[in-house]
Order: sequence, then structure tokens, then C-alpha cells
Amino acid sequence: MSTPLPLTGERTVPGIAEENYWFRRHEVVYQHLRERCAGGVVLEAGSGEGYGANMIADVASTVLGLDYDASAAAHVRGRYPRVGMVRGNLAQLPVADDSVDVVVNFQVIEHLWDQAQFLAECYRVLAPGGALLISTPNRITFSPGRDTPLNPFHTRELAAAELAELLVDARFTVESMTGVHHGAVLRELDSKHGGSFIDAQIERALAGQPWPADLTADVAAIRSADFDIRASEIDASLDLVAIAVKPAASTSPVSG
Repeated sequence: MSTPLPLTGERTVPGIAEENYWFRRHEVVYQHLRERCAGGVVLEAGSGEGYGANMIADVASTVLGLDYDASAAAHVRGRYPRVGMVRGNLAQLPVADDSVDVVVNFQVIEHLWDQAQFLAECYRVLAPGGALLISTPNRITFSPGRDTPLNPFHTRELAAAELAELLVDARFTVESMTGVHHGAVLRELDSKHGGSFIDAQIERALAGQPWPADLTADVAAIRSADFDIRASEIDASLDLVAIAVKPAASTSPVSG
């Protein structure tokens, strides 16, 4: 039996009532893109607690989890036996060239110092025609008006145009760029909790005081279905969700 990972603010952890909003906000992206992994060899680069890699294992032929944190790697090995877990650096992926069908990287790139190097590594390990599935907080809404991220664990947050530019510079073709938004239930909770359901949670967490019962109950009741993922209003989204493809090898005939 694995020991639960501590809640540090660096990664989300399932099963904690006060963390449920953030967990569901991450979970919806796995649910939305999981079928893109069906039947394939999948690398989750930055697998964290491992719940996402385990979801992908429902549909993929092979799932390899990769994380630099030793405690996270040990946790995944103990809790999610379907995931082949490796400890390693995302700047130098311990995976052979052209060897995986999908790289999954959700809520990780904003933590990395050398984002371009990481994307170059993703390109290297993907087979031609393979896909990089990536999500990251939208800088415009996550740290509005700031030059540095609000979250101390983030090094560089991205707007949609900046993420697309990084992907194109890494030689990927951007197949789609969508965003995570609050659905109807969460918009109602925004109104109920002073205009921002997110700010209501953050203020209580920073104050170090017990949460009001109604806030705890509202957070604990959130479902992934309470979020929408769509291509419209991308700059107003909470998180960015991109699918980037490594171009297939040329099939042009060789002239004789």
C-alpha cells in the first residue's frame, strides 16, 4: 500500500475535499483527450501523483510514467501497477528516438526552466505522426498583469499564442488549441462566492483558517463535467489545451 503524497501546492492530489476543484479541473483534460491515447505507447512526462497515467492505462497498450521527484515515482509504483514508472529529468527523456505514439504533459511545462529543450525532447521521442498532448495554466487569467507567476512553483506561464509559438519552433504542427472554462455550475458558484470561486478558495488557504462549511461542501461537490473545453474565447480560458503533432515521414517518391 503506497503512502499518500503530501499536498504541497506543487501538484494536485486526489481524495482531498479542499483540493477537489483543482483535481477535477485537471481530470477533465485527461477525460477529454484520453481516447487520443487508445492502443498506443504513451509517455506521461511529469506524471506527478499518477492518477492521470492510470486513467490513460484504461485505453493505451503501454503507459510509461516519468517524474523527477523520487517520492512521486515510488508512490506511482506502489499505487498504480499498470504504469511503468521511471525517475528522470524532463530535459533529457530516458526514452529512445521515435519510440512512443503519444507524449502527455498536463500542468507541467509551466514548472520547467527550459521549455524549448523539453519540447525538443518530446519531438525526438515521438514516432512520426505521433502527438504531444499538453495543458498549462493560461497566463492571462492565472497571473493577470504580472511579469512573474503567482504560483511559486511555476517558472514561466504561457498565453495561447506563446504556447503555439513554442510548439511551432520545436517543429510541431499545432492541430488544435482549446481552453478549459467554467461551466454553468461553476459560474453560479463564482456568483455565490463573491465573484470568483477560485479566489474564495485561495483567500481561505492563504489565511490558514478553517474553511466555511458551505465553501468546503461546494468544492467537494465539483465534478469534471462542471468544466467546459472549447476553442472559443481562448484568451479568457483557465487552462490551455493543445494537441501538437510530429509530422509524418515524407512519402514522396525518390526520383530515379
